[in-house]
Order: sequence, then C-alpha cells, then structure tokens
Amino acid sequence: MNLVELAQRLRQLRFDRGLTLDEVAEQIGQTKSWLSRVENFRITPSLSALADLASVLGVSTSSLLEGLDDRPQIVCVRQSDRKPISRDADSSIEYFSLAHERAHRTMDPLVLKVPSGEEREPRTHEGEEFLMVLKGRVRFFYGEQEFTLSKGDSLYFDSEVEHCLSNPYANEAEVLCLFRLGRQ
Repeated sequence: MNLVELAQRLRQLRFDRGLTLDEVAEQIGQTKSWLSRVENFRITPSLSALADLASVLGVSTSSLLEGLDDRPQIVCVRQSDRKPISRDADSSIEYFSLAHERAHRTMDPLVLKVPSGEEREPRTHEGEEFLMVLKGRVRFFYGEQEFTLSKGDSLYFDSEVEHCLSNPYANEAEVLCLFRLGRQ
C-alpha cells in the first residue's frame, strides 16, 4: 500500500473541509503533533485511528484506502502535470510529486523548489534518500557534517540521521529528491 499517498489524501481532505490540525486531532483524541506526523508520512496510523480520521473527515475508511494498491506498470508525468504537495508546514520549500499517478510505489520522486533564505530544523525519518541539485546551490546538513552542493552534485544517505536542506544563497534552487520509506 502506498502510505505516502494515504498521508497526502488525509491532508488534502482536511484542507478541503477547512479543518485545522488541532480540530481534527481533538475530535479523534490524538495530539496535533501526532496528526502532523501522519500527514507528513513520518508515522502510519493504526487501522482504528485511520477509521477515526475517516469518520471525522466525512469519508468511509474503504474510500480513503481505495486505489492505494493500484500499480500501473508505467506512469508519465509531464512537467505541467506535476502535483504540488504539502509536506512541511514550517518550511517554504515547495514540493512537487513526479509519480503521483502511481499509487503503489517503493520510492517517491519529488522536485523541491528551495527559495533563497530557506532555513529549517534538522529532522529524521525512516528510510533512505537521494538528492541531486538541478539548479542553484544549497547547503545540506547531515548529523555533524555540512555539504555545499551545486548543480549536478548529489547525495545518497540514510534518513534516520538528522538532516536538513537550506538555501542561504541569493537565488532559488531546485533539487531532485528520491526517498524510500523503510528498508527492503
């Protein structure tokens, strides 16, 4: 099952209904932090918590899960069809999904637009990531290490170590990001 797509569906349904994290979390007996981690695909809700979320969002659990196991052999996403996704509320980085039409996938390719002046707190999550700078320059912090990356530079790393991307430079940067949740 594509857990990234599930997280995106939950967030979009909440937005569509004009509900805040606090409102939904309170109605299901969870914390705002827990719900934020669910929507940012950092944790996976239990089936009972998912049923509670579906109820508050006004959908059935089955409709919430519908199609998450579909797996077309190939998906073509044109640049004009990239899907913007909300991933980090505390960041001005724009995320664009490059494979949103394939519900079940083992990795998630994204293009990140990193504005000038972007700074954020390091975080961790399960899985592995690959980053490649497509345009501009960025700084990347990984544990105690710091990397300055320019167009064409790339990194591959375990996401369980605290990491973050920043752009202290004058121009916007664009970064290809591939991440895979969990280990295979």
